[in-house]
Amino acid sequence: MSSFAYFLKQSLQGFVRNLSTTLGSIITIFLSLLIIGVFMVGATIIGNIAQSIENEVSITAYVSDDASDSDIQKMETYIEGITGVSSVSFTTKEEALENFREMSSNADIVDELGGNPLPASINIELSDPQLVTQVASEIEESDLFAKIADEENPADSLKYGQRTVERLFSVINYVRYIGIALIVLLVFIALVFINNTIRLAIMARRKEIAIMRLVGASNGFIRGPFLMEGALHAIIGALLAILAIQLIRMLALPQLQGSLAFLPVEVSGTTYLVIYGLLLVAGIIVGLLGSAVAMRRYLKV
Repeated sequence: MSSFAYFLKQSLQGFVRNLSTTLGSIITIFLSLLIIGVFMVGATIIGNIAQSIENEVSITAYVSDDASDSDIQKMETYIEGITGVSSVSFTTKEEALENFREMSSNADIVDELGGNPLPASINIELSDPQLVTQVASEIEESDLFAKIADEENPADSLKYGQRTVERLFSVINYVRYIGIALIVLLVFIALVFINNTIRLAIMARRKEIAIMRLVGASNGFIRGPFLMEGALHAIIGALLAILAIQLIRMLALPQLQGSLAFLPVEVSGTTYLVIYGLLLVAGIIVGLLGSAVAMRRYLKV
């Protein structure tokens, strides 16, 4: 316990002695961990949105006005037998028009149509959204669907949102790669600042370190204050980052949720706790690593 108190005292003295460099180190760690934390929260939100969109992926197969009821029923039975299909329903032309009327903000548009140009459709819900392309291909290749499709090319009569989901995941991957590159750069900068801070602390105490060597102090005892000083920088920076993210969560996120009420932008409290824990651990690791590198280079013990 006495060694710990000594380490803490010496680290605090080093903290004050090189205040400007220390603040630079803390601010760098704070900004690095803040960006990492915001990136993790943002990645969670984007993942939730992508999952929500993916879960709503379905296939709509539009059928010709001339298609007979028996052919439509046969097609429905065929689709129900395809792997990955959970349910099949049919929407008549009249129901399609009524749905359009309910969704349209301008009822006059419906009245100006002068008829009902909307086709009937077979609506396919999927048990596994990842199979949407496979299911759509099987429908497209069916001779029966080619017979009842409302377009000459059966593929043009199939509508599904897989392309949107693929583009979304592509954007997510690009954001992830950019985020990882930025995180690596910021961690490197934080290590450089901690390295310089500990180096200055070693230079300021070089006479004291020489005396400690002469009286037989162990390497661990000499290293202890510098390791604790680096960890102290990291803990303060991590706590500031956690505080900033919590403020963003309390002040900015509710406004985002209000503006995007139709999207799942909520992040659970458990997820925040995990992120906070990871930031704290990552900060301590960066602090100890930066101190260790500095001691290896400038403290020959």
